[in-house]
Amino acid sequence: MGNVTASVAAKFAFFPPEPPTYKVHRDELEGRLVCSGLNVDKKVDIHLLDTKGGNKIVAAFWKHPKGKLTLLYSHGNAADLGQMQELYIELRAHLRVNIMSYDYSGYGGSSGKPTEFNTYYDIEAVFNCLENEYGINQENVILYGQSVGSGPTMHLASRLRTLRGVVLHSAILSGIRVLYPVKMTFWFDIFKNIDKVRNVTCPILVIHGTHDEIVNFSHGKRLWELSLDKYDPLWVEGGGHCNLETFPEYIRHLRKFVHAMEKQSLSKRKKRHLDAAPSFTETKNNRCLRFLKR
Repeated sequence: MGNVTASVAAKFAFFPPEPPTYKVHRDELEGRLVCSGLNVDKKVDIHLLDTKGGNKIVAAFWKHPKGKLTLLYSHGNAADLGQMQELYIELRAHLRVNIMSYDYSGYGGSSGKPTEFNTYYDIEAVFNCLENEYGINQENVILYGQSVGSGPTMHLASRLRTLRGVVLHSAILSGIRVLYPVKMTFWFDIFKNIDKVRNVTCPILVIHGTHDEIVNFSHGKRLWELSLDKYDPLWVEGGGHCNLETFPEYIRHLRKFVHAMEKQSLSKRKKRHLDAAPSFTETKNNRCLRFLKR
């Protein structure tokens, strides 16, 4: 068993871009944090957030003047905010939502080392920022997890009971299931989304490419099957792991989901809350998930 554990740890690795595509500094005139390498946009707030893991992570809040909902986006494995900014800008414009984005510990300008549990601490700190700095509660938040980002997304979604919705984009069932076709969950597995999805009470949209060469299409299908509140999935015919944004049906279906979440009745959300347990107190450079080949 120990050898298997070591094997999984060796093969499942994080790949932050080296060097980072941006740097964080404080503007001497305005006194606000800015990122060199990110497009100049006065509607973007940069934050350095403290996490329970003892790290400082970079978060960027991309405001939309008429945004009713906020998309909290957890990106893929081999990208940082600088590489993802074009997608965030497009999503903000097309979906008419605010975008809260962040870099995991050890990615971009964030300190520390990327680990499974650090990603959990990271997303918790970002969500707390939404609540404390912007007064945005979970009822107006859609969590969006891409590839490895589905791990922290499902961690948080399984603990929040009145979220507006969740998007799982090229998501994994668990770390070991990407490597081996196992039928059970082992204690040493990481990002155990297959177990956590059963605890998510809000609508879940699953997006997956039928020709995903990294995370098999079966991962998305199984997550959708296990979802308690299923939204019509998007199976992108011929889509791979990191190119789903280039298909026209991607933005159309995502826009449809966001509009449906905006119209979702308050009574339905309150019923979900009462029935549930207490709540928790590519663009071209969009590389998502990689493994070491031994």
